Amino acid sequence: MKPYLLILSLILTGACQSGPQSRTSAAPGQGAVAIQVAPNPIAAQRVSGETYDFPFEVILRETGGRPITVSRVTATVYGPGGLQVSRETWDADKIRSMGYSVDVGARGEVRYRFTPRQKVPDDRLFGSVSAELRVDATDDSGAPTNAQTVVTVVRG
Repeated sequence: MKPYLLILSLILTGACQSGPQSRTSAAPGQGAVAIQVAPNPIAAQRVSGETYDFPFEVILRETGGRPITVSRVTATVYGPGGLQVSRETWDADKIRSMGYSVDVGARGEVRYRFTPRQKVPDDRLFGSVSAELRVDATDDSGAPTNAQTVVTVVRG
């Protein structure tokens, strides 16, 4: 189960993502959120032995033309065969306590750079674990929006 915790740790530190496969839900004229992780897949870099670095950048964008406030980030981790192995949610207070802004201006973006270091006891698991990331937010009128995407990890 430790390799799944590795992916969950990546999501915890990253908190947001999207890309061509992302899905966004927002009504026309309301704020909308888009998330991206670059690169995706995240390429694990061996430091020594079973220790790997996982460098990536998280980009959160407002795409609907109204300021948004992130209310929740949820990560659901799936193992081989699509079996759900973990689910974690971080609210706005937790995100702020991690040093991140939850406010994104109209057409604005926020970027975070991370390089978590983790032990991976069996590198055969790279590529067989994925995580779906969902970001929930509201715009300045209180209208809800959300976006979802999938992150994978490979050995670099």
